[in-house]
Amino acid sequence: MMHDKLTTFAKATALNTGGAGTYLVGDVIDLQSSTDIGQGHPLFLVLNIKTTATSGGAATAVFSLASDAQAAIATNGTATVHVASGVRALASMSAGSNVMKVIIPMEGNVYERYVGILQTTAGAAFTGGTIDAFLTINPSGWKALPEGMN
Repeated sequence: MMHDKLTTFAKATALNTGGAGTYLVGDVIDLQSSTDIGQGHPLFLVLNIKTTATSGGAATAVFSLASDAQAAIATNGTATVHVASGVRALASMSAGSNVMKVIIPMEGNVYERYVGILQTTAGAAFTGGTIDAFLTINPSGWKALPEGMN
């Protein structure tokens, strides 16, 4: 599987440790004037847990691929959400687990200029954990491993 830094949202990026709410995680991709994000080819979003998520309580998270007209993608519900992971419980967020490996939609909501990953936390706050998130044309065979195992 191939991906590069220009299609990477997060590489061992810490989960947001704020309480319940929505947060922008990692970097954004600037589509500039092109809204054909895959240029006619299927493009996959891969999001994996790099280091095990921790919490002082029963934290849950939903991860979404969202776009906005501003680089600081809105966390107040006005960003355009293209695909979401569904609710992930803390127990399912161990190192190496896959949160999402999906073909991003080419139809439906139009992509705005900036694309990024939103983390919506519910329950308790996260106290640790990191994610990898990127776009690729061939996701098969890739698995996140704990640091030092690659």
